[in-house]
Amino acid sequence: MPVSNRSAQRSAPRSPLRVAVLADSDTRWKWGALTARRLAPGHRLTGHLLRGRATPTARQLGEVGVRADRLTEVTCAEFLADIERERYDVVVLALVGGAVQAVLHGVRALWPDPAARPVIVTGYVGVVYEKLADGLLLRHGADLVLANSRHDAQRFRAVYEGVGADAGCVTETVLPFLGGAAYEPAGSRATTVVFAVQPSVPESRADRAYLLERAAGHARLHPDREVLVKLRSRPGEHTTHLEEQPYQRLAAKVPGGLPANCRLAYGNMGEVLDGADLLVTVSSTAALESLHRGIPTAVLTDLGIREALGNHHFLGSGCLASWDQLDAGLLPQGDPEWLAAQGVAPLATTPLATTPRAAGAGAADVAEAAAADPAGATAAAEGADVFAAARARLAALLELPGLPPVAPYYTLTTAPRYLPGILARHHLAADGTPLPGAAREGAEPSRLRRRLRSHLRDAARGLYRHGVQRVAPLIRRMGEL
Repeated sequence: MPVSNRSAQRSAPRSPLRVAVLADSDTRWKWGALTARRLAPGHRLTGHLLRGRATPTARQLGEVGVRADRLTEVTCAEFLADIERERYDVVVLALVGGAVQAVLHGVRALWPDPAARPVIVTGYVGVVYEKLADGLLLRHGADLVLANSRHDAQRFRAVYEGVGADAGCVTETVLPFLGGAAYEPAGSRATTVVFAVQPSVPESRADRAYLLERAAGHARLHPDREVLVKLRSRPGEHTTHLEEQPYQRLAAKVPGGLPANCRLAYGNMGEVLDGADLLVTVSSTAALESLHRGIPTAVLTDLGIREALGNHHFLGSGCLASWDQLDAGLLPQGDPEWLAAQGVAPLATTPLATTPRAAGAGAADVAEAAAADPAGATAAAEGADVFAAARARLAALLELPGLPPVAPYYTLTTAPRYLPGILARHHLAADGTPLPGAAREGAEPSRLRRRLRSHLRDAARGLYRHGVQRVAPLIRRMGEL
């Protein structure tokens, strides 16, 4: 297990690593916190939520189910001030690419020379099907860029090598939240169908209404099945992607209403999958979680197989299917070679299959076991310790008396027009230092002032959501007249 050392303290008793995670949404918090748990079992975790439109609510964080020793909401400049003051051993950046790039340049400004700075880790929360080069180059400069599969690791290295950047940071792992109990078939017919919807895929109201009506139609055609429409957020909440057409609103307009055996569902995806016999989606990462457990999984082709939908990522998976085929009884099974390349080998082929769902091992049980022994839980789930290489690289970096300055590919030389705009959006100057007023200084604000700021931010986010979900669609429809 990696431990905190820093050469000046090598003679002192070793202590658990001090890890900070910065996330900008509920799903990225889940990825970041669980990645930290896998990289540094037994660490002390300090959580930071980057202030913005997708900052998760308390309910969303509770649904994720991953707790930190301390959790605060910060700006980019405030986070940089915190990591300079606290001297963490490891910093995990669970952010969109632009925010990662801003923090990397901020770190370079803090430690422009070799120093005992934190090890910087970043990666992706799920399927990488769009903006591959842009997103990767915005993440370049981190000490570890985690790839969720062998397939991703090869693609990541190819991008970095293609621009002449160092690709040694790319480290193959798996999605840290893969787990749960192996699926035990309920028979030849599915009894619980989970339709995992996405906030922004598809985008149009007509396409989203079509998919919801097909889910309702499937429930009517199979009255012995329960169809759960698994939603990402409740009304008034935001996730990583904007949701202009919430399914809650569309459900109220389904002709004839939703049948009794079709309902909207919330909750932790792992717990929902505990009772699933078929997972249906357009391109959600939930498909990978489902395939990992061996649950029949359908990636819908009703709207075509298109890059804009992300379902092209599943070419060769054996899971592409339409609602017509599912209505006829198809239960798609993942192709073993494709699953292995994607880092989601089914649990049925691993030691964890000895604790099937039928024996009562639910997501909560697996999560508790993983918290007690994260490294062992990963090894059991995959048949090998897939985070061993990442932990070894982390340990080697922590043994160094000092780390070189971070060296992002994007600089004022390689991207003189692009980079300053990215940094300015996070209130950083072109050299990575905070702009005047970006970080509050002096005494902590009073409780009343903090509460007032919180209410004002909530009100602003509410206005933003109203604009996205109500005003923007109305203006768009008016423009089409």
